[in-house]
Amino acid sequence: MSKELVVRRMEPREVDIAVAWAEQEGWNPGIHDAECFHAADPRGFFLAELDGEPIGCMSAVVYNDTFAFGGFYIIKPAFRGRGYGSRLFDAAMAHAAGRNIGGDGVVEMQEKYKERSGFTLAYRNIRFEGIGGGGEPPGLVDVADLPFEQVLAYDTAHFPAPRPAFLRAWLSQGDSIGRAVVRDDGTLAGYGVIRTCFNGYKIGPLFADTPADAETIFHGLMAFAPGECVYFDTPEPNTAAVDIARRHGMEQVFETARMYTRSVPDLPLHEIFGVTSFELG
Repeated sequence: MSKELVVRRMEPREVDIAVAWAEQEGWNPGIHDAECFHAADPRGFFLAELDGEPIGCMSAVVYNDTFAFGGFYIIKPAFRGRGYGSRLFDAAMAHAAGRNIGGDGVVEMQEKYKERSGFTLAYRNIRFEGIGGGGEPPGLVDVADLPFEQVLAYDTAHFPAPRPAFLRAWLSQGDSIGRAVVRDDGTLAGYGVIRTCFNGYKIGPLFADTPADAETIFHGLMAFAPGECVYFDTPEPNTAAVDIARRHGMEQVFETARMYTRSVPDLPLHEIFGVTSFELG
């Protein structure tokens, strides 16, 4: 007897399923990612069930009328190669239809994404792993002490769309800190966040006006995790970001292909030192 596949939207508590599967895949999500990610687009998370059994998930988070980001595309190993993933993928992508859709795919899946939905490669993101520690440089500001609208404006200048709901959740999550560089005239010149993950910690995002500002923030974030594994996802075209990672003894452990269905967003990539997440962009 054939089994029935149903693709439906996740309930808020079910986003934990996607996070747990991502951890099993070795993607090492943050321990509070589920609530932060759901806040970005409560309707953007999909679950595939086979006769009521969850077998796959995917997100297609819509940020505004022009931009969305796909992630969490997982089919449980025992159910791969049967066409279930295509139906799940199509349902999630339909939610984001009419927009430029970004995604971070494993490199070997790049051609499949291109064939399926027209994704084209923009550049590589490189994940580095190192050990946290050191002292926090003087002069850094706690992001929580800054006006939210100021941080949102800076974030929007470095991301393809405004993301206020996500950013509020991201900056207020537990087991994390945010640090910023503020000029004497009050201008925000960079900020970054480090959060606790299933294994160690991740830095992301890290946006800054200059490499020196980025490195100052980087030091402040690394001080949050003395002796612990820290992961730092850098866009490869930002050679200054890659240099920061290598100069501090971090080693490359993973990479993704950053792709878009339409044009590559016009962003100051030289100021994007750390990717927020591979799941939501």
